[in-house]
Amino acid sequence: MGTFRDVPKAVWQLAFGLFFNSAVAFTFIYLFLYLTGERGLPVAQAGLITGIGGLGLVSGNFTGGWFGDRFGHRRALLCAAVLAGSTLVLLPLVPVVALYAVLPLCNYAQGAVRACNSALIAVTVPDHVRRQGFAVMRAASNAGFTVGAPLGALVATQFSYTSIFVADGIGTLLFAAYAARVLPARGRSKSPGGTAAGGGRRSIRRELLDRPAVIVLLVASFFADLVYRQLFSTFPLFLTDHGFDAQTYGWLFAINGGVILLLELPATAALRRFAPLAIVGTGLILVGLGYGLLVLGAGIALAATMMLLLTAGEILYKTPANAFVADQAPEHAQGRFQSLYAGVSVSGVVLAPPLGGALYVAAPGLLWPLCLGVAVAAGVAVVVAGRVWPTVREEAGPGDVLPQDRLVAEVPPRGSPEVAPQDSPLPDVHAPEVRPQGPPASGASSQGETGSPARATAG
Repeated sequence: MGTFRDVPKAVWQLAFGLFFNSAVAFTFIYLFLYLTGERGLPVAQAGLITGIGGLGLVSGNFTGGWFGDRFGHRRALLCAAVLAGSTLVLLPLVPVVALYAVLPLCNYAQGAVRACNSALIAVTVPDHVRRQGFAVMRAASNAGFTVGAPLGALVATQFSYTSIFVADGIGTLLFAAYAARVLPARGRSKSPGGTAAGGGRRSIRRELLDRPAVIVLLVASFFADLVYRQLFSTFPLFLTDHGFDAQTYGWLFAINGGVILLLELPATAALRRFAPLAIVGTGLILVGLGYGLLVLGAGIALAATMMLLLTAGEILYKTPANAFVADQAPEHAQGRFQSLYAGVSVSGVVLAPPLGGALYVAAPGLLWPLCLGVAVAAGVAVVVAGRVWPTVREEAGPGDVLPQDRLVAEVPPRGSPEVAPQDSPLPDVHAPEVRPQGPPASGASSQGETGSPARATAG
């Protein structure tokens, strides 16, 4: 597997754009305060509108990749970003009744942007540096959010919450314009996969059934996200009940953000030779162990240790899981596979607060042991899946050693022609495709529009 030097220039450029966009994407943090403050809505109504908006976000993650597979990932990303930015700018102007439609539409577009970003990485980055590509994107996004949270608070206090929406919307529109300039119109492609006899493309259901390890990962990620997102709902309530204020919660989050920014990229590089599902499973187990510590109480040292375990688990499982789904996806369904993972990985945004909150009220002593059990079970299931079922290999880079549980027979020979440099100019998206008259040479690579029919359309 390669290093970060092998990540294409377009990915680094997109990462810069994501950093900027994330730095102004603070609407979701202050949405509830905006609804109950400047809009003057009662808490129950604000909660309902926020919940409906969350459903839009999850739906966008689950379905955004389909548009990329059908129309091209670049087009889908740009259209979704323009829609998200436009609705954010207009949101403060619409009447309350319109919020029930405009907010979920805005959040749907934001979810689709996230899914399309992942699909673009999957089809742009060479297989052997996919983990590094996803790590770069996550690092840029996390760095932006780290800057954005206090920046949003400053804007809200100096101006108004309305200014936050306008700034977020304008920032998203600028990101769309920037992405249109730096993203290649056509992406890397390899020989089409996932086709049935006669050239017909198989359904997503059949593709998933042929990849049981992916199914296990998706199910495990769904339950793990329900556990992980207690960090934003019941955990702060737990701290408050034990005498800690919001400042303590903020400092714990500073630990989370700082460790991720410092260690995620080095950890990705250091672990690049290890089997991805073993790393993912270990990360999920660490998340469970972190919450399990809370069974012992809520001292400041214990809470800090819990946050360190949770952060280590997040570093280990999120990037490799994303890259693994990309590695296993058939060429014609890369976007839809990414959407499936994107959807399950944010399902906790909607489901974790009500489920965790209800359990915390009814039986507070059961919440943390249950989180421990669910996350550890999910991690063990992922590790076992990686050992039981064979998976499509990641391509090995020069000097790297494949893990023993990979399919070594599929490694291309050392003398195979290499893929053309990713920084080289790419043909225009509208240019007619020139198809070879005969079968391509062994190891050869072709160019195809990201998500175009030449690559097998899908999300």
